[in-house]
Amino acid sequence: MSLDAESAPPDLDVACHLNVVLADVASDLLPAALDALVDAGYRRVVLPPLDPESIDVAGLARVFAARGIAPITIAGQLPGADVSSDDADERAAGAAALRAAVELTAALGGDQMNGVPYGLFGSPTGPTPESALSRSAVEVGRVADYAHERGITMTFEVLNRYETSAINTAAQAMRYVEASGSEHLGIHLDTFHMAVEEGDLAEAITLALPRLGYLELGQSGRGGLSRGAVDVPELVRHAFDSGYTGRLGVEAFSREVLSPGASDMLAIWRAPYLDGVGLAQDAMRVIRRGFALSTEGRRAARLARLSHE
Repeated sequence: MSLDAESAPPDLDVACHLNVVLADVASDLLPAALDALVDAGYRRVVLPPLDPESIDVAGLARVFAARGIAPITIAGQLPGADVSSDDADERAAGAAALRAAVELTAALGGDQMNGVPYGLFGSPTGPTPESALSRSAVEVGRVADYAHERGITMTFEVLNRYETSAINTAAQAMRYVEASGSEHLGIHLDTFHMAVEEGDLAEAITLALPRLGYLELGQSGRGGLSRGAVDVPELVRHAFDSGYTGRLGVEAFSREVLSPGASDMLAIWRAPYLDGVGLAQDAMRVIRRGFALSTEGRRAARLARLSHE
C-alpha cells in the first residue's frame, strides 16, 4: 500500500494570515475561521496589527488556546514613534511601541512577532538614508534581544520598493541584521515581494538562510498559491533541501475579505478570490506538494510506505 503526500500530511509548522479568511479579530466569525484553519492543517495564525486598548486580549488568548492555534503578531511604526528618526524622543517612542507589541504577543499566547519594525510603512518618497537604517538597526536589535528574553522570536519583513525604500532584498536584510548587533533578530521573506525585487528567489532564500526566521508564501497576484508567476512548490522544496527548519506562512488578500481601509493601504483593488477557506486549503496542498519534492519529503513518503506494507 502506498500513501501520497496529502493522505499522509507531514507535520509542517505553517501559519495562515487571518486576513485570508477574515477582516477583523473582532468578528463573531473568528472561532469558526480558526476552526477551519486548524482543520486545514495550520498550526498558527498571523494577526493584523492590533491595538491592545481596543481588543479583549485575555478573551482572544482563550479563543486561540481552546483551538490549539498560536497567534503571530505584527508590529510596526507610526509618525512620531519611529526607530529610524533622527529625533531621539521619536526613536524612544518607536522602541517603546515595539516592546509593547512584544508584551501583547506574550499576553495572546504567541511566541513570534513579525512586521515592519524598522521604519514607516507606505509609499516611499525617496531612498532611505544609511544613517536612518543604522539608527533603526540598533533600536530593533535591542528589542529583538528584549523579545528573546521573553521567549518571543522577532522578525522583520523585507518589502518591495513600492512599500518601503529601506529593505527590499535578502542581501539588504542580511546587512541590516549584522548592523543590529543582535543574535536573535530574524528575517521574514515573502515570495510576493521577492518576485518584484529578487533576480533569483531560490538564491535569495539561500542567502538569508542563516537568519531566515519566517518564509511567507504569497503569489504574484495576491491570490491562490496554485496560479501565478511564483513557483511555490519549487521554492518550498528548495527551502527544505537547503536546510530551512523554520516556519512557513500563507498570505493572500482580496477586497471581498479585507476592510476597505486595509484594502486601500495594501493596494488591493480587486478580488483575486472569494473563498478564503478554500484558498487556505489549497495553499496547504501546494505546500505539501513542495515538501513531497524535497529530500526530507521523499524520505518521509518512503517510511510511510514501508510502515503500511
